[in-house]
Amino acid sequence: MSRYERPRTLDDALQLIGEGSWRVLSGGTDFYPAQGARPIRDNVIDISALDGLRGISQTPGGVRIGGCTTWTQILRADLPLAFDGLKQAAREVGSVQIQNAGTVAGNLCNASPAADGVPPLLTLDALVELASADGVRSLPLQQFILGNRRTARRADELVTAIDIPARALAGTSAFAKLGARRYLVISIAMAAARLLVEDGKIVSAAVAIGACSEVAQRLPQLEQKLIGAAAGASLVERLSPEHFAGLSPIGDVRGSAAYRQAAAREIVASALLAALGARSKGRAAA
Repeated sequence: MSRYERPRTLDDALQLIGEGSWRVLSGGTDFYPAQGARPIRDNVIDISALDGLRGISQTPGGVRIGGCTTWTQILRADLPLAFDGLKQAAREVGSVQIQNAGTVAGNLCNASPAADGVPPLLTLDALVELASADGVRSLPLQQFILGNRRTARRADELVTAIDIPARALAGTSAFAKLGARRYLVISIAMAAARLLVEDGKIVSAAVAIGACSEVAQRLPQLEQKLIGAAAGASLVERLSPEHFAGLSPIGDVRGSAAYRQAAAREIVASALLAALGARSKGRAAA
C-alpha cells in the first residue's frame, strides 16, 4: 500500500525521504498531469507545508529563492532589473492558476526541455541547493539538469533553494518565447539574455536558449562575441550560424527540427534587443 506524508518541518521531510522511495509533490502542476487517470501507487511526500522553503531573500552572497516559491511570488517580488527575464518567463508558465501553485524547484526538477524558467535562471548563474539528512550540496544549474526528465537530484534529496550569486545581479535582462499561439502554450523555442552595459558598450553578456536541445544551454561563443559591441540594434549582426551549431532540436507537432534551428537566431535576437530596451526603461524610471 502506498503512503502519503505531508511533513511540517524540513528535518522531518529529509528523514522520510531518506527512508525509501518517494515521489515528491509540491505545486502538483506537473505531478497530476503526468499521473493522468492512473491510480497513484507510489509513496508520495508532499512538501507544500514547508513554509521555510518559500519566499525570496537578499543574502550577503546574492539572492536566495526558496525551492517552493511560486511563480506568482516571483512576479510580485521587488527584484533587480537582472531578474526581469525571470519575471517575464514566470508570466508564461501556464495560466494564473498554474503560476499560483507551480514552484520554481518543481519546474527545474521536471526537467522538460521546454521549461520556461530554465533559460533565465541560466543567465543568472543559478545554483541549485540540494539537502539530505547527510548534509547540503550546491550545483550549478547547468550541472543539475542532465537531460530530458533527468536531473542530478538523488532519491534522498530535496531541492531546497536556488541561489543567485551577487555577480549576476547587475545588468538588465529579458525573455522571449515562440509558441503556436500567444498564451498557454509550450515553447517551440525560447531565449533569455542578461546584458551589462558601460559607456555604451556591452561589457558582460549571458545568453541562454531552451526547447532547441534536450537541455537548455548557455551560448558562450556568442556571449564572448557580444562583449565590446555597441549597445544598439546593430549588435544582432554579431549573431552567426556557428553560435547555434551546438543545438540539437527535435521535430514534433509544434515545429520541425529545421524550423527550430532557424528560429533560434531570431528568438535570441529578440531577447537581446528586449534586454537593451529594458536598460533604457530602467534609466528613464531612475
